[in-house]
Amino acid sequence: MRPITIDLAALTSALTQEDRTDYILDLETGRLLNLTEDDFEPEELHAIESEKGRYVPIEPLGLAERIAMREAFLFDLHDPHAHPVLTQALTDRKPLRTFDYELKNFPKAQKAWKAYEATQINQYALIWLHDHDLEPIAEEQEKPEVKENIPEGILRRMNKSREHG
Repeated sequence: MRPITIDLAALTSALTQEDRTDYILDLETGRLLNLTEDDFEPEELHAIESEKGRYVPIEPLGLAERIAMREAFLFDLHDPHAHPVLTQALTDRKPLRTFDYELKNFPKAQKAWKAYEATQINQYALIWLHDHDLEPIAEEQEKPEVKENIPEGILRRMNKSREHG
């Protein structure tokens, strides 16, 4: 596995794009590049086209995968009112739009869906990275410098809050 510093939130966003936006991952920098919207210099475009091993295209979730995710959610949803309505929504001509529309009528189910969806998409992003032999590493967060002449009691509390926070 190749370690890579990557913005996992940006990757999950790229994986869930419903429009036809093309994203690629730069394996050297960990940056996600939006080929549809980002402005590139001709040299950059040439590098993207010629250095195939450096860039990995990001394929967003397809319709079947999105429907399957909702069906899996419904499997565990034990709301006798929401379940049949949402199940029926997935058989509609526009299943995702109808599901989301009907979900608004069931606030508890909607909240549960948002949590479920976030977890599943995060897992999908991690699987995507694993499938490409990549291991995400977190960026080190900058720690504020501790200034000298701070009373001992305050330093202890600051360190204690860092350990728990």
